[in-house]
Amino acid sequence: METQAATAKQFPCQKCGARLDFAPGTAALRCPYCGFENPIPQSGEEIRELDYQVQLAELAGTQETSEAERVQCRNCAAETTLPPDVVSGSCPFCGSNLVITTQCKRLIKPRSLLPFGITHRQAFESFQEWIKGLWFAPNALKTYAESEGKLTGVYVPFWTYDCRTVSYYTGQRGDDYWETERYTAMENGRSVSKTRRVKHTRWHSVSGTVWESFDDVLVPASDSLPDDCLSKLEPWDLDRLVPFADEYLSGFRAESYRVPLEGGFTKAKEIMDEAIRGSIRRDMGGDHQRIHTVRTQYDGVTFKHLLLPVWLSAYRF
Repeated sequence: METQAATAKQFPCQKCGARLDFAPGTAALRCPYCGFENPIPQSGEEIRELDYQVQLAELAGTQETSEAERVQCRNCAAETTLPPDVVSGSCPFCGSNLVITTQCKRLIKPRSLLPFGITHRQAFESFQEWIKGLWFAPNALKTYAESEGKLTGVYVPFWTYDCRTVSYYTGQRGDDYWETERYTAMENGRSVSKTRRVKHTRWHSVSGTVWESFDDVLVPASDSLPDDCLSKLEPWDLDRLVPFADEYLSGFRAESYRVPLEGGFTKAKEIMDEAIRGSIRRDMGGDHQRIHTVRTQYDGVTFKHLLLPVWLSAYRF
């Protein structure tokens, strides 16, 4: 069992001794003072899924835990890292003061991440443009937005799940048909007989089985950000994932997951259920469908734990 430390490793500049930070859009660490760059070693390691059931057994077992110093927000409970030697700060999610705690916690270490591709300057300029477009934004918010330090790059945790499903269903299929009906209408004060075409639906019971395969069903492993906010960032370019390396975290914050592996799979099932029900409707055929029962079996479940980059600014008012 691997544990995720909450404090980032330090990478000193070989020229001036300052801390090297990851340079977004590159594969290198860069010194913010002298400009020295150090390429991040590429391991060439394959990013692969892990067996879901095996991991659950390990989490429930008697594996050793390690002490990790982490920074927890007392207001929203988000857990993030701080740069080395920094002992205080504000929560990037809600803006509250942070409290450093030390605790034993068994965590699954991320195996991959999507490096930041937008620089702090680019993110800050976009942030300012967005603020200018808010008609009724309070002046305090506009003043707050003028400070570049109020924008924080955070790696947000996610799960992805792969699996095969077989679903057994019962329901009703509705087929439309037309009939000619006679009716009486008044025309020029006289009652006349007319005909019209009327659509009806004939229902009959159906049952069947559908099979689906799912790849990289993405689920947030944090509840620090609202789902509707995260959904606006989709789609993520998961083809650009790289094997996890501490160098990518240098100069940024990383949030620990709070949605456990099993809880994430529950959310993934909800996402998969929409696709499964769509397959069932297509399998039923007809013009209308009524799904009564669905029993789904999940096989070959695998997962990945990964980090995705988000620029955040939290303002309290």
